[in-house]
Order: sequence, then C-alpha cells, then structure tokens
Amino acid sequence: MTTKARLLAVSIDCPEPKKLAEFYHAILGWDITYAEDEYAAVSDGTSSIYFGRVADRKPVVWPSPDKQFHLDFRVADVERAVAEYVALGATRPEFQPGVTEEGTGWIVLQDPAGHLFCVCPEASS
Repeated sequence: MTTKARLLAVSIDCPEPKKLAEFYHAILGWDITYAEDEYAAVSDGTSSIYFGRVADRKPVVWPSPDKQFHLDFRVADVERAVAEYVALGATRPEFQPGVTEEGTGWIVLQDPAGHLFCVCPEASS
C-alpha cells in the first residue's frame, strides 16, 4: 500500500515574490505568512501558496503548449471578480475557451507574473 500524502503547498516561481503574495492575498483573502525579496507565502491555515524568486522567469504565451499549470478559483460573480483582479494587476488574454456564444463558463487571466488562472462560477446546486 502506498503512503498517502497531504498537500502542504504549491510553489510558484516568479520575479517578485512579495508582489505576487500581495496579489493572491487580495483575491483569496489568505494571510501573507512570509514576505521577503527571495520568498513569500500566503495561507488559509491549511494550504499555502509559496512564491520563490526566479529573476529571469518568462511568462508563457496563452494559448501555447508551454503552459505547465494553472489555478482555478470559484467566485459568485465572474465578471465582477475579473474586473477587480484586472484592477489589481492581472491581465485578460484574448483567447478565452470558457466564453462561448451561450455565455461565460469561466475566464482565463494571467497574474502579474504571467501565471494563468481561471475564474470560475460557483457550482450550481
């Protein structure tokens, strides 16, 4: 039997860890638990997102096969959240696979360091 693990954190490379921690603190409401030039973190007390400084990291172009990961977040009002996140420094790429003629399913954004994340509607009951 394989030893089961519990996810502690996700670590993300970026050029400015404190700046990215502040961005995710604003959109998630998680506490900034560490903030230095080389390393920063946000946490809800159970899970964390760590940000490590990689000065020459280059954001991926969206869409492309170079994407390695993305984060998904649920919100009550997708369009409102997107407007707020863009005001905080996110960008909205032109290619939006979750926006169809039938309406918006989800919206892809890039955080200030260029990492992709999706803003998804709350699940229907």
